[in-house]
Amino acid sequence: MINKLQGIEEHFIKLEQLLSDPDVIGDQVRYQKCLKEHGELTRVVTAFREYKGVREELSDAREMLKDEDLEIQEMAREEVASLTQAVEALEKEIKILLIPKDPRDDKNVILEIRAGTGGEEAGLFAADLFRMYSRFSESRNWTVEIIDSSMAHAGGFKEVVCMVRGKGAYSSFKFESGIHRVQRVPETEAQGRVHTSAVTVAVLPEAQDVELDLNPSDVKVDVFRASGPGGQSVNTTDSAVRLTHLPTGIIATCQDEKSQIKNKIQAMKVLKARILDAMVREQEEKRAAERKGQVGTGDRSGRIRTYNYPQGRMTDHRIGLTLYRLDQIMAGDIQEIIDELTTHHQAELMKESQ
Repeated sequence: MINKLQGIEEHFIKLEQLLSDPDVIGDQVRYQKCLKEHGELTRVVTAFREYKGVREELSDAREMLKDEDLEIQEMAREEVASLTQAVEALEKEIKILLIPKDPRDDKNVILEIRAGTGGEEAGLFAADLFRMYSRFSESRNWTVEIIDSSMAHAGGFKEVVCMVRGKGAYSSFKFESGIHRVQRVPETEAQGRVHTSAVTVAVLPEAQDVELDLNPSDVKVDVFRASGPGGQSVNTTDSAVRLTHLPTGIIATCQDEKSQIKNKIQAMKVLKARILDAMVREQEEKRAAERKGQVGTGDRSGRIRTYNYPQGRMTDHRIGLTLYRLDQIMAGDIQEIIDELTTHHQAELMKESQ
């Protein structure tokens, strides 16, 4: 690990020199590339330099243990214990920083939330999950834009597809794919019995044009009149757009905008994200890279989380995390869950790299 870190530090120093080179500054493409790489390496180099300093202090403290003065020995013992902990903590931090970054982490994300088993109650919970994710996004100053939705009779969603725009959106949402189960007493339940319903969540990183170049002849375009709530133009003109990717049969629809052109642009973003997601999952299956129950596989067949209203409890079954503050979670306070899932995922990746 030390040799690898020394190589990274040497490269970091070269980047610093390049960033002050007039020739590089004059070439904005090269300059921006160096600046980005420098920024990505800053945290690991800073941690490595701190690690080297603490190790030197630890070495000095161990030498002090040999001193004949008992007071100095006692001080050295305390220092060795403290510095040993610091070294271990820095080693752990550096190992995490050395884990290859998911290139999709900084991307915008497309969230697809669909009511599953449970009828009207599932539709209401789909709306609750959409509200939870929206409020979390707002707390991060990200924007949420509905691309397509289908309302349920009771006021919830049969399905809702939205785009979340913000740096790091995918890194925060990528562990949300799967079945979310809710246990609560519906308002229409006269006997006060607890019902169990389910909602599926799919998380797709936004596909960039450079990643996926679709042949226009492979995409069938259908236009139709939008349904559901909306402004005058939405419901009276053929503004809704349905795109079908003929080779795969993958479909994307957008009817939220008044403009057919805008709906087509949004639908194309969803279509590309779905096609890219299908391609990535196919590659992963071929490599047998996914393991049952692994956090972040995006396996939508598995129950990942239960929201129990009578007990005010949220349980994430993948990592055994239980929190008794359901009201706050449903209000968008989900950062602790995201952090725990991320830490678990990092630990799994560290095990694989050993």
